[in-house]
Amino acid sequence: MSMVRLAWAYLAARPLATSLNVAMLAIGVGTVALLLLFTTQAEERLARDAAPVDLVVGAKGSPLQIILSAVLQADVPTGNISLAEARRFAANPMVASATPIALGDTFRGHRIVGSDASYLALYGARVAEGRAFAAPMEAVVGADVARRFALATGAALVGSHGLGTTGTPHQGHPYRVVGVLAPTGTVIDRLVVTPLESVWEVHEAHHEDKQDEHHDEKAADSGGREITALLVKYRTPLAAALLPRQVNATTSMQAASPAYEMARLMNLVGVGVDVLRVFAMVLMATAAISMFAALMSALQERRYDLALLRALGARPAALFALLAAEGVTLVVAGVILGLVLGHAAAGVLGSWIARSNAWSITGFAWQPAEGWMALAVLAAGVATCLIPALQAYRGDPAILLKR
Repeated sequence: MSMVRLAWAYLAARPLATSLNVAMLAIGVGTVALLLLFTTQAEERLARDAAPVDLVVGAKGSPLQIILSAVLQADVPTGNISLAEARRFAANPMVASATPIALGDTFRGHRIVGSDASYLALYGARVAEGRAFAAPMEAVVGADVARRFALATGAALVGSHGLGTTGTPHQGHPYRVVGVLAPTGTVIDRLVVTPLESVWEVHEAHHEDKQDEHHDEKAADSGGREITALLVKYRTPLAAALLPRQVNATTSMQAASPAYEMARLMNLVGVGVDVLRVFAMVLMATAAISMFAALMSALQERRYDLALLRALGARPAALFALLAAEGVTLVVAGVILGLVLGHAAAGVLGSWIARSNAWSITGFAWQPAEGWMALAVLAAGVATCLIPALQAYRGDPAILLKR
């Protein structure tokens, strides 16, 4: 019988201890893998969505809420701003481009964004089927929306009042799909985009009908039209230092930096992630200690068996390999099972998130950090096995048989 088969036989003889050691290590590895998948995919998606925008100008309120609503389409806006005032700001020589957006409705959980052609250009979106919108109540749909609801050119879709999923449908104002966008990997994949005039038309009619009002979709005031926010790109690096202060100090609007707010958001999320990461490390350390104790206990229980193997001609290196094979088998099994559990948990979490949000994470991804983590765990596990294996290597068969 080979030492590997003998190691398997010894592990099978202690199913409870073997299962517990593998399970403890697998839970720790799986937790770290899940955290890596979640944080990495979230950071990448936030970076892709926010990268084209240097500054967001919106109504006074929380800067983070402005970014979440206007860039990530993940929160309600802080209010509306005057279109005339926004245009005056857009005329600043330090502004390279300024894209207006108007929010207020959704289509089956996906935001309907009123804007112009510059919004598509901002994210490098191109029309894969049909054409871009050219008139009110025409719309182009993102790749995810089109795939999820089997939408094609010529289809009609009805928006729902408000930014939730239970608003009243605007049955009398359907949008006509004139184009389907190619996938971009950004927020625009999850949106329905239409001209600003469409949003104004729908909500002016909604206001006239005296239906439920929402704080972010006032039709128009005595000063003229309103929009939700202005997405700005700088013409010069100096604008980053001057424009936000100018907006906040001299206008009724508020400026928010996507880069700064995204960093702050990830810092807030990072606190909980760090706690879970420490928990996973404690689990893996506990698993290593338990594995060490199990191997030392196995060494004491099988000292007579090891002495017989030596008496039958087994070399000390073979006994070393036997104990090492047991430990390495436990470590490898724990790492493989942990990675499977981590990716499966990421898939389940992604499906759960997708029920209430337009984006999710996937378990069908691999992060390079997972490979380094697996190698580190394997190295630590092998180091844990060395002391019991060395004791088996140095054991004197005559003394063991005498005992």
